[in-house]
Amino acid sequence: MPKFIRFLHDSIPRKKDPNVVVTELRIGTIPVRLYKPKAPSGRPRCGIIFFHGGGGLFGSLKLYNNLCCYLSRESDSVVMSVGYRMLPDHRYPSPFYDCISTTIHFLRTLETFEVDPSRVIMCGDSAGGTSATSVCQTLVTQPDLPKIRAQILIYPYLQGFNFQLPSYQQNKYIPFLSWNTVISCMFRYLDIHPSWETTILNGSHVPPEMRKKSEERINVRNIPERFKERGYQYLSPGPFNEIAYLETKQMLWTVNSPLIADDDIIAQLPETLLVSCEFDILRDEALLYKKRLEDQGVPVSWHHIEDGFHGVMLSFDTKPFFFPCSLRILNIVVHFIKDL
Repeated sequence: MPKFIRFLHDSIPRKKDPNVVVTELRIGTIPVRLYKPKAPSGRPRCGIIFFHGGGGLFGSLKLYNNLCCYLSRESDSVVMSVGYRMLPDHRYPSPFYDCISTTIHFLRTLETFEVDPSRVIMCGDSAGGTSATSVCQTLVTQPDLPKIRAQILIYPYLQGFNFQLPSYQQNKYIPFLSWNTVISCMFRYLDIHPSWETTILNGSHVPPEMRKKSEERINVRNIPERFKERGYQYLSPGPFNEIAYLETKQMLWTVNSPLIADDDIIAQLPETLLVSCEFDILRDEALLYKKRLEDQGVPVSWHHIEDGFHGVMLSFDTKPFFFPCSLRILNIVVHFIKDL
């Protein structure tokens, strides 16, 4: 089914952008697309490393082609879009390894791509936002590489500890990313048996020693009260289930739950743009990450899209299904890049 859906969305005709040069490359075995404004530049450009969303099941270089063209053209940047391996043939950690290896190669060869080493940005939406977050956190321990100037995270998935946040309760039936879709993507990606769904929903997969740490960093009290007005009921976590933990513990690793990274890692992260949407099951994860970043002194630009929902950004150039907020999100991103 995932391959068939990708076949369908990749079959949609897309117009070429006359103002952007698109080059298909491979970094090792990983396909990437490079987007570069056709107009000459008197200096090296900003570089954007882009990871597309889709939960590891959907999305592709083709689907995100027009979006990357828009980013490149409007922000006058070189964009590298990464075609990381996907389900059903490839599970964790293959997609993450593809993202980190292409990023390191790009950072080591910036001169080849005519990119300013002081202006490299990590960017991703949804699961791509997860990858951008995790790669950014990983790179702070790599002093031999150029520092990332900023990260742009658009409705990212950031934690596998607490699935009873207000946004999970309020938006669990919203199309495009319902609770069933979240759990299906996560279980397939991490190779977790679906029988653990109820246990995970109740929080019984989190061991006591990790629960205290996670409750400090994924605390509902850090979510502004206005985001609870559409309905929220606190539910105590269920009793710890050790077997569930042993079979699902990869959910709790920092690479898959970057929201719970240690303070010393968070404090070294670059300036951040966070975009959240009101009708998104992942909304509160962005709000909590905003708080964690700000607590460690990281500059954060946060934009909340009141009429937005998960995945809406991709509708920016699909006239029959166009939502105005999609273009607002893209323009927020472009303005952020230009102001760096």
